[in-house]
Amino acid sequence: MALDTDHPLNSLGFAKPPSQTRVVVAMSGGVDSSVVAAQLAEEGYDVVGVTLQLYDHGAALAKKGACCAGLDIHDARRVAETMGFPHYVLDYENVFKDAVIDEFADSYLAGATPVPCIRCNERVKFKDLLETARDLEADCMATGHYIQRKMGAAGPELHAAADAARDQSYFLFSTTAEQLDYLRFPLGHLTSKAETRALAARYGLPVADKPDSQDICFVPNGNYAAVIEKLRPGAAEPGEIVDVDGRVLGTHKGVIHYTIGQRRGLGIGGLEDPLYVVKLDVDTKRVIVGPKEMLSTRVVPLREINWLGDTPFDSAAEWHVAVKVRSTRPPREAVIRPLSATTATVELLTPEEGVSPGQACVFYDPASTRVLGGGWIWKG
Repeated sequence: MALDTDHPLNSLGFAKPPSQTRVVVAMSGGVDSSVVAAQLAEEGYDVVGVTLQLYDHGAALAKKGACCAGLDIHDARRVAETMGFPHYVLDYENVFKDAVIDEFADSYLAGATPVPCIRCNERVKFKDLLETARDLEADCMATGHYIQRKMGAAGPELHAAADAARDQSYFLFSTTAEQLDYLRFPLGHLTSKAETRALAARYGLPVADKPDSQDICFVPNGNYAAVIEKLRPGAAEPGEIVDVDGRVLGTHKGVIHYTIGQRRGLGIGGLEDPLYVVKLDVDTKRVIVGPKEMLSTRVVPLREINWLGDTPFDSAAEWHVAVKVRSTRPPREAVIRPLSATTATVELLTPEEGVSPGQACVFYDPASTRVLGGGWIWKG
């Protein structure tokens, strides 16, 4: 008599019991990833928790409000002890510095507005950590990100989170199809953060009331300039603040203290009309200011495009999509015109203000919640 080897798919999509399914959970020490680990452990999965030490552990111990600090490593370990699964801390300090921090500093010095959290997901968490999960013979890796993975006709698709206020799709646009096949996002379907905290309380987790992280983990209190000065001594050299015609309006203490679209703190009061930073010229150490209308951008050049559509990116002359050029802005109608498999120009049907090199432009299907990829904005 032949054995019936058919099994219904478990909650992670595998045709075997949870107890025979190993899942590595990327644990930051926060409530989101802790709930993912606890939930999967309760469902009977073979859970292995992994936390990355990304920067100096001693300095991090006193820092709150950012992920992957020393206190967060301790919190992740306590959750693992509470739920009874193994937990490992991996020293990724050198990898993180080379892959994320150095580029952040150089990009900022070049007058761009970098988004290091995307690079961290792309180059550390979903690359090196994912390989570690494979080395541990895990069937998949789960994270606490608010984004959804859904099965489509051509395979796994990336979709925005059910809770638009928590959606993290902007920061995960560079997730490749191959990575998506291996990743799982158990919180993406929840409709509020209150649901996550209720689950944490139900599991008795010590982090149930822990505040959300706000800062970039290696930028205390959001003070970018102080970090850049530490990483690149001499970077904060003074220069001139000029208008678009080159007239000197004042002086500044370093280009790194300014961002495109900034209005406050320019120190050039007394003018009739408000002026905004419209360009940062690193070579001449000049901060260029102009009227608000100069911030409007219609055409955006992109490179390093990651495409998640079902057909090749450059197989069409243009794609009609919705795009986000900032994580905090809603998707807007746009037309993408591919120049190659990884470069394109994007025409925004409604001009956006403050579009800055170094930020991401993320593509969405206007008829659904599907994320179609994205690229990096550059000067052209």
